[in-house]
Amino acid sequence: MIDQDLPELVAAVDLGSNSFHLLIGRVQPTPAGPQITPLDSLKEAVRLASGLSKDKRLDAASQARALGALHRFGERLRHFSPQHVRVVATNTFRVAKNGPEFQKTCEAALGFPIEVIAGREEARLIYNGVAHTLAADGSRRLVVDIGGGSTEFIIGTDYEPELLESVFVGCIRFSRDYFPGGDITRSGFKEAVLEARREIQVIGDAYRRHGWDEAIGSSGTAKALAELMPAFGGGSDNALTRDGLENLRAALIRAGGVGPDVFPGLKADRIPVLPGGLSIMLAIFEELGLEEMHYSDGALRLGVLYDVLGRGRQDDMRYLTVEQMAKRYAVDVPQARRIADLAVAFWLQMGLGSDEERQSMALNIGWAARLHEVGHSISHNSYHKHSAYIVSQADMPGFSRRDQKLMSGLVLGHVGKLGKIQIQFTEPLHWAALACIRIAAIFYRNRLDIDLPEMSLSAQGEGMALKVDQEWLSAHPLTRYSLEQECSEWRKVGVALSLV
Repeated sequence: MIDQDLPELVAAVDLGSNSFHLLIGRVQPTPAGPQITPLDSLKEAVRLASGLSKDKRLDAASQARALGALHRFGERLRHFSPQHVRVVATNTFRVAKNGPEFQKTCEAALGFPIEVIAGREEARLIYNGVAHTLAADGSRRLVVDIGGGSTEFIIGTDYEPELLESVFVGCIRFSRDYFPGGDITRSGFKEAVLEARREIQVIGDAYRRHGWDEAIGSSGTAKALAELMPAFGGGSDNALTRDGLENLRAALIRAGGVGPDVFPGLKADRIPVLPGGLSIMLAIFEELGLEEMHYSDGALRLGVLYDVLGRGRQDDMRYLTVEQMAKRYAVDVPQARRIADLAVAFWLQMGLGSDEERQSMALNIGWAARLHEVGHSISHNSYHKHSAYIVSQADMPGFSRRDQKLMSGLVLGHVGKLGKIQIQFTEPLHWAALACIRIAAIFYRNRLDIDLPEMSLSAQGEGMALKVDQEWLSAHPLTRYSLEQECSEWRKVGVALSLV
């Protein structure tokens, strides 16, 4: 059956360490499920990672390049609905010490929120993009994506990833550190390959034991190397081969540098990062025992497009992640569902924020409530602290770091003193969301399905008012007492919560 309730266009923005990409796709319903046809794309070689200082701060020049690109991307996306656009930022945003404040400036320039994603989430999205360009024939594939700041390794079958890792080796840093000024030497290559092998060695044994049927390279480095292979004895269909890569290394050492006169077909933005990318690829071939790798034009941005589509349908990865975590940590699912449903109902009653903010926060409240007891698997005492740590630190496919930080705060603050959460929560909407989950937890303290009274939670200026049927409260003195104590706790942090 063809699903006609689909967006016409979706957009993905990939803020990589070397290049920024915008991809717009047209959604086409088919009997086998919706397919995305790339419609328009923009790419800018921002080289963001090259602006990282030794103390991991982005310099003014790299920030200016990034903001200029985002202003241009923002014009192209101006008429898109926010729910049909996803923007992800990768390694350089992850490691830059001034990344959080720069992220806010970037969001203002682009006009859309930016998700800084973890390395394994980046790997999942890369695999998602590559898988949608290949036949679902049951083959097990090793997918490798060499980026500007990190390299992702994934093994999966059809659309399902099985192993996901992100390693801190990238073509910008390696080109800068081992080939300074663009000077290429034999010793530079030797040191670069050894360093890359040392990093890859950590995951090598597990990947070799898992095995794969074919190796696939994605993104700019793999594409540039594949295009150069015919001139250096590569395989058929521009396949990367060990001999071809070795011949290319020898040619670079003889030339002493990279330039259009040496490699006429090489794009200008690839020239500064080619030696670093080649040294990482050589290390991958050596460490994983590869002889051949094929290139796929599927990449992170295409994976993000399909993820955008999934979030609007029934296959949102975030739901699966929460479900799997609840199972792994033996969560009392009925209790989590009770609190989630009531907390979300309170939130929607309050009617705070824009439509997009209300929808987004409702999801985060629901997920936080479903995970608020994962810490019971460690200890009942201070379980909320254990739960908050797990939610903040776990690999959670589909979630950004900002999502996890918000949910961790909701989980930490759903019981106990509010003072502990004051540093973490600075926005009024976050406090209101926390009130919803705290009050819901009070009503379901007995962990049973009960007939709830008529009640409502509303915003009253800078405070809140909880209206509950008084006869019901009289019949439930423990709940009344707990709600009165809750009002007192909110007064300690300067927020008026009244029980009427």
